[in-house]
Amino acid sequence: MFLRHRPSSDLVEILDLEALFDPFKCETKGRFHAGDEIPNPAGFTKTDLMFPSGERLPRCWVDPHYRK
Repeated sequence: MFLRHRPSSDLVEILDLEALFDPFKCETKGRFHAGDEIPNPAGFTKTDLMFPSGERLPRCWVDPHYRK
């Protein structure tokens, strides 16, 4: 899955989907897809990620109290 990194506007390949979908985790593993070389995986804060279309991540992915 690819998401956009808000600060840089570069695409990020998400490597840990379970952490992305878990509302109790605020970070997930991924790597940038910009340039010629694929960099090493890094941690990305979910608040810095959005869909390539510009939409926010679903609330159930980022807020553990989304049902209240």
